[in-house]
Amino acid sequence: MAALPPYVGPLGRAWHYGFYLICGLVLLFLITPILVIIPLSFNAEPYFTYPMPGFSLRWYQDFWASDMWGRAIRNSLIIGVAATILATTLGTLAALGLAKPGLPYKGVIMGILISPIIVPLVITAVGMYFFYSSLGLANSLPGIILAHTALGTPFVVITVTATLVGFDYSLVRAAQNLGASPARTFFKVQMPLILPGVISGALFAFITSFDEVVVVLFLAGVEERTIPRQMWSGIREQISPTILAVATILILISILLLATLELLRRRNERLRGIRPT
Repeated sequence: MAALPPYVGPLGRAWHYGFYLICGLVLLFLITPILVIIPLSFNAEPYFTYPMPGFSLRWYQDFWASDMWGRAIRNSLIIGVAATILATTLGTLAALGLAKPGLPYKGVIMGILISPIIVPLVITAVGMYFFYSSLGLANSLPGIILAHTALGTPFVVITVTATLVGFDYSLVRAAQNLGASPARTFFKVQMPLILPGVISGALFAFITSFDEVVVVLFLAGVEERTIPRQMWSGIREQISPTILAVATILILISILLLATLELLRRRNERLRGIRPT
């Protein structure tokens, strides 16, 4: 906490420390559900209440030994990785096109590209269900991968577009004048500079796919259940603390991804000559 200047009066000091108190209370309100879930995942008994009679790893053991959860992990990884690759490729190409000066109807195109994160998800899921059903892709992994690609692409477009703001296109023209092909120019000049934004967008796309459940409810069959879909079914059909163990693992994964995003943000600022905040 930074020291206050000597000219700050009692009212300013009260507001300063009150502001930190308010921020702390808001943060506590946001993380309280997480603080409640994590200890309960180590409960020795199948209870969802405190006090706990003891600590045990039995629910984590049940998670790793379960065939249903194993299938859900495999499906989530396959769908998440495939959707991330497709979303990153399409989003990066779209962002490069939007970054070109003089592009007509740029605002309209940008609005259409980011519409999947604006339109209510249940409406998008219903539309995807009818569309992919007509193509015979419902109840299949390819259908879910394509659906999650549509949901993750806007995040890649936004992050890569933000990275391209202020990009020095004289570097591209210099490479072309030296005889480099468009593909070589992209991979040797542009890609190293926009790589932090591309990776950030890919992580956002992966998180979106890995945590998504509404579209999966419409498009997935029994064999295509993902981890969020399995958790939703477990809550409705058979309440078990195994769900809390899975939630704790997902929280740890999310923390690692967010830490990676923060490191990439700082690296991007250093590349741009901005002092990291």
